[in-house]
Amino acid sequence: MHDNTTLIYLECPIQKDIGAVWKLLSTKEGLKSFFAPDIDVNFKVGGKFEILFDMDQPAGLRGSEGMIILNIEPESMLSFTWNAPPSIPDIRAQMTVVHIYLEPTEDGCLLKLINSGYGKSESWQKARRYFIRAWGDIVLPRLKKVAEEGTHSF
Repeated sequence: MHDNTTLIYLECPIQKDIGAVWKLLSTKEGLKSFFAPDIDVNFKVGGKFEILFDMDQPAGLRGSEGMIILNIEPESMLSFTWNAPPSIPDIRAQMTVVHIYLEPTEDGCLLKLINSGYGKSESWQKARRYFIRAWGDIVLPRLKKVAEEGTHSF
C-alpha cells in the first residue's frame, strides 16, 4: 500500500495470461463475472463506464453512474473516472481516476491499480478508506479468482 493519502495503490498477481485478464476487464461479460451484476459500458475513449451494484436503488445511486473511460491501451492499460459511494453524498458528484495496468510475469501477469484524486477532508478520506477495502478486499480478489479458476463471482 502506498502511504500517500490522496491515492490508492494496489498490486494483484494473477496466474493467467494478460489476454485472458484483459478480456475480463474489457468486456461487459467479463466485468459482470467479477465486478457487479449490472454493467453499462461502451469500450471506447469517452464511453460509459457504469458499474451498477444495486438496481433496487433510484437512478444516480446504483453505482458508478456517469463515469467514463479515459484511456485504453489493449492488454496493457485501462483508465476511467470513479465516484464516491452514495453513503458520502457531499463528494459523490466529484470524481477520482482509476488506472489499471497489466504487466506480464513468468506465471501470468501483474495487475496494478492506482486510484488517484482523493482530497484531504474527512469525506474524501472516508471514501479512500472505503475503496481501499472495496478494491483490495473485494474487486481484485474476485477478478483474480475468476481469471485463475474460471468461476463466476455472482
